[in-house]
Amino acid sequence: MISMQRSVANKTAGYPRIGSGTDQARPLIELKHVSKTYHTVAGDFSALKNIDLAIESGEFVAIVGKSGSGKTTLINVLTGIDRPSSGEVHIAGTPVHQLDEGQLAIWRGATLGIVFQFFQLLPTLTVLENVRLPMDFCNQYTSSERNERAMSLLRLVGIEEFAHQLPSQLSGGQQQSAAIARSLANDPQIVVTDEPTGNLDAHTAEQVFDLLIRLAASGKTVLMVTHDDDLASRAGRVITLQDGEIV
Repeated sequence: MISMQRSVANKTAGYPRIGSGTDQARPLIELKHVSKTYHTVAGDFSALKNIDLAIESGEFVAIVGKSGSGKTTLINVLTGIDRPSSGEVHIAGTPVHQLDEGQLAIWRGATLGIVFQFFQLLPTLTVLENVRLPMDFCNQYTSSERNERAMSLLRLVGIEEFAHQLPSQLSGGQQQSAAIARSLANDPQIVVTDEPTGNLDAHTAEQVFDLLIRLAASGKTVLMVTHDDDLASRAGRVITLQDGEIV
């Protein structure tokens, strides 16, 4: 069984401090007065409005709300995919809102594992190669260690027998399991999932959800955006968004 606690090497010398998440004086994830306004030809749209949020290490948090409530914008701000119009985003000791694009890419690769609704597996690579990709991109581990780690992760999610097959040869649930394995490649502190069960039948969705529970139990901090109120109610904590605000 792979270690779920191995630290990822800090490769950001000279950048704004990228913390290890060991500062017990503050939450692992902290948003302070975060707002996000989009400027369009139809006028300004406030997707997030003065959000204050703290999430502790090891929490399993479900983020719910109707379409347009700000769920995806919140996740994008947390992951550095989008920048807040105002406010501060601190994650594992890093002021994410201050990083430039190059710094964000390195920070994201070392700190976050991201799982999308539509899997986003590269179709011309095998499942094993897909799981290896984040390690290759961030130059983590030796080549033999990457293969060994990728196989361990596939074993963790129960699909090691499909390691050398293409994603198209797997079911939807198996592809999502592969995507979760890939998100763990660099042993991130935080796993962020955006509608991870949205494309799956009820039985397969349950299996994927159980895997997320296991990750949280192992010490990972798991954030799950979902429309499934039943799954959300079983998370450790539920954050409800409405019109860009936490209600």
